[in-house]
Amino acid sequence: LLIFSPICDIEVPERLSSSYEQLKRYHLVERCVRVPAREGSEEEILLVHSSEHLEVAKSTQTMNEEELKSVSGNYDAFYFHPSTYRCAKLAVGASLQLVDSVMSGKVCNGMALVRPPGHHSQRNAANGFCLFNNVAIAAKYAKIKYGLQRILIVDWDVHHGQGTQYIFEEDPSVLYFSWHRYEHQQFWPSLKESDYDAVGLGRGKGSNINLPWNKVGMGNSDYLAAFFHVLLPMAFEFDPELVLVSSGYDSGIGDPEGQMNATPDVFAHLTHFLMQLANGRLCVILEGGYHLKSLAESVCMTVKTLLGDPVPQITGEMAPCLSAIESIQNVRAAHKPYWKCLMYEGNCTKLHMLGKANTNSSTEDEPKITNKDETVKVERFLELHMKNILFPVPPITTAATESKASAHLLPLSVHVVKEMDMNEVKDLVSAFYADLVKENETLLSLGSMLAVLDKILTKQACNGIAESPRASLSAAVALRHSVRVGFQRVLCIFVGDLEIIPNTEDGFALFLFLVFALNCFSLLLKAAEGNDFFSAVFGFILPVAYSYQANLTIIAVGPNRSLGINGISLLVGLLRGLAESRIFAVIENTDINLMQTIAKVLVGDSTPDFGVYAPPSQEKVHTIKILRDRFQQDWKILQCLGKSSL
Repeated sequence: LLIFSPICDIEVPERLSSSYEQLKRYHLVERCVRVPAREGSEEEILLVHSSEHLEVAKSTQTMNEEELKSVSGNYDAFYFHPSTYRCAKLAVGASLQLVDSVMSGKVCNGMALVRPPGHHSQRNAANGFCLFNNVAIAAKYAKIKYGLQRILIVDWDVHHGQGTQYIFEEDPSVLYFSWHRYEHQQFWPSLKESDYDAVGLGRGKGSNINLPWNKVGMGNSDYLAAFFHVLLPMAFEFDPELVLVSSGYDSGIGDPEGQMNATPDVFAHLTHFLMQLANGRLCVILEGGYHLKSLAESVCMTVKTLLGDPVPQITGEMAPCLSAIESIQNVRAAHKPYWKCLMYEGNCTKLHMLGKANTNSSTEDEPKITNKDETVKVERFLELHMKNILFPVPPITTAATESKASAHLLPLSVHVVKEMDMNEVKDLVSAFYADLVKENETLLSLGSMLAVLDKILTKQACNGIAESPRASLSAAVALRHSVRVGFQRVLCIFVGDLEIIPNTEDGFALFLFLVFALNCFSLLLKAAEGNDFFSAVFGFILPVAYSYQANLTIIAVGPNRSLGINGISLLVGLLRGLAESRIFAVIENTDINLMQTIAKVLVGDSTPDFGVYAPPSQEKVHTIKILRDRFQQDWKILQCLGKSSL
C-alpha cells in the first residue's frame, strides 16, 4: 500500500469487506439479485469530468511512488495508488449497472457497495478520497439514456458533497439535498457555499438544498426532523422519476469524522421514506463511513429496508436540538421563494433561536462520541442496540378478510384469513364491547375484522386490511381489543366522514388524546387536495406519530373523502415506517380499487404517483399552523417550524 498521509488510513478496503460480511451474517446477500460490476467507460466518465482530469487519472497507473506522491499533492485530501484509476472506473460502472437494473425493471431498487467514493470529485479535480463522481455520472447517464427530466440526489454523508453541488447547481432537472457537518464553516471542506443560503444558480435556483449541522452529536430526531420539515415536502413537490442516494454512513454513531449519534436504524427509516418516491426507483450508492461496525450495521439496515422487511421502531424522545431547529428553519426560509410548499411560511429572515429548547439530541442511551478512542465503547453499544431493535419477520406480510367481492383481486401474496367463529365473536364482543355493539348484524361483521387483527397482534402477520360496513365502529373495537391484549400505545388515524366512538374504559387517555388530535387533522384532510395533504402529513401527522412511538397503527377510511386512492395509499405507505410496520387498515363501503391499491402497498409494492401537485391553500396552512402551535410542547419535533405568525 502507498500511503502518503495518516488521513488516508480510514479509507480502507475493510469498509467494503466488513459490510459485505455483515450482510451475509444477516442472510441478506442471498435475498438480493447480484448485479455484476463493470468498468465505467471513458465516454461515461466524460459526462461529468473534463478530458484533462481523465488523462491525469489514467497516467497514474504506471507512476512510481514519488510520482504518485507528487501528483497527489495537487489535490485536497486525495492520494493516488497505481490501482486507483481502475478501482474508480469499477465504482462508476457498478453505479451505472445499478441504474440500468432499476430503470429496466430488473430490480425495484438496489445498493452499490463501491469505493472510492465520489461526491467530492469535481469536473476537473479529485478531492476528499474521490476521483470520479459516481452519483453525478449516474444522474447524467440516467438523464441521457432514459430521458429522465427530474432526478433527486439525497446526500446523507456527513461531509458536504461540494462536487455534486458544483456539477448541478445550474440544472433545475436535478434536485440536490445535502446535510453535512459544517460548524459555521469550520469543518472540512469549509466552504461558504456549503451553507443554507447556497440555493443554486441561474435556472437552478431552488434546486440545491444545503442543511448545515453547526454542532456535532446530531441524532435520530434531528435527522427525522430534517426529512419531515425540509427534504420530503420539497421532494414530493419535485416528483422525481429516479432517486439516487450518496449514502455516506459517517453521519452515523461512532464515526471519527462525523462525531454524530444517529443509530443504524434511522437509515432504515430514511430509506423507507425515499422508497415512496419515483414509483420506488431508488439507487443507494456508498460514499463515506469509517467506523467499520457502525458502517456495516447501517448498510444492513438500509438493505433490509430495500428488501421490504419491516422497519424497526425508533425509540427515544423526538426532540431535535436547538442548533438543528435553527438550521431547519433557515433552510426553509432560504427556499421559500422557490417552493410552493413553503409559500405561506412566515418570516423569511435568518433565525437565531431564543428561548428554552432541548439542547441535546438523540436518545438517552446513545453514547456521546468525541474521539477515536471510543471505538470499543461504540461497538459494545451497537451489539446491544442491534439485539434490541431486530426482531423476527412475521411469516405473513399482509392478512386480509375473505370477501367474494374483493379477495380474487388482491395481490397473490396476501394471506386471506377466515372469519372468527360467530359464537367466539359474540362471546368476545358481549364481554368487552357490548357498549359499542348492539345490533346483531354489526356484531357478525366484526368476525372477519378480528380474525385479521389477531394475526397482527400475535405477530403472525406484519399488517392487514379488512372491509367493514362501519369503519369507525370497527376501529373502536380494534383499538380496545388491541389494548386489552397488551398493545398499550395505539395510533389511530381517520380519513373521511367517520364518527369517533367514545371509550368507556379506564387507561385509554394517552392514545385517545392522540386519536382526537389526529382526527382534528383528518377532518382537514377531507377537503384537502394537493399540497394541503403534504402539509398535513409532513407538517403534523408523521412528526407526531414518530414522537408517539405506537405499538400498532390503525387507519380507518370512511365515505365522503376528497382524498383520492393514491393519496390514501401514500399515507399508508408512509405509516408502514411506524410500529415495526404493524398497520391495520379498515375500509368502509367496499371500494374494490381502494382495497386493491392499499393491499399492494401493504405487501411492499411501490406507492402510486400522487398526481398533479397543487399549491397549498393559505387557509389550510394557517389551520395546520394553529394545530402545531397547540401541541408543540407535547411533541417537540413540531418546534422546528416555529410559532405561527398569522
